[in-house]
Amino acid sequence: MAGQLQLTDELQDYVRHMSLRDDDILRDLREETAGMPMLQAMLVLPEEAQLLALLVRLTGAYRVLEVGTFTGYSSLCMARALPPGGTVVTCDISERWTAVAARYWERAGVADRIDQRLGDAADTLDQLKSQSGGDSFDLAFIDADKTNYLRYYEQSLELVRPGGLLVLDNTLFFGRVVDPDAQDPDTVAIRELNTRLRDDERVEISMLPVADGLTLVHKKPGRKQR
Repeated sequence: MAGQLQLTDELQDYVRHMSLRDDDILRDLREETAGMPMLQAMLVLPEEAQLLALLVRLTGAYRVLEVGTFTGYSSLCMARALPPGGTVVTCDISERWTAVAARYWERAGVADRIDQRLGDAADTLDQLKSQSGGDSFDLAFIDADKTNYLRYYEQSLELVRPGGLLVLDNTLFFGRVVDPDAQDPDTVAIRELNTRLRDDERVEISMLPVADGLTLVHKKPGRKQR
């Protein structure tokens, strides 16, 4: 049986050349974000965002939840994939970075499909539960502060309908999850999340060794949630 191949820079370039459907708006947004050196690592890879858009289409998602907007690259891609009348509800705490996002959403013609919520993400998710009830989203993408990932997961699981999909980014966290010397709060939080996902009988999972680790979580239909 063949093992997992090593993804070299050359092979990564090949993957992008052969599969990435790019355009000027996406390139400009990546380049503007790349001009923020301390924050560039927070931007999802273009092939990851394209996968998110494909998952939106494959699942027929009409209402999408995003925890962590940053400069709006992933929300832009997911909004483009929505059916008519669909919505991405995206939450972030930063007015500065979401202002960048809003410019590109407008330029891409998807601003009317995106509902931006500013404020603490956990509070926003509680508000969404109060406003719409549980099981009100088809897909959720979590890519925010790592120390709160477990909380965001539980809240998002309540908000996603049975049979829906959750996608969690950074679940390999720069490879630090397998480094016993890495005991910083972010790495510890991701390890705890991964253990919870592995043992959670409410869901089916697949951890993908792509980008910084991407875990797909299918909320089983017909099960009573904890």
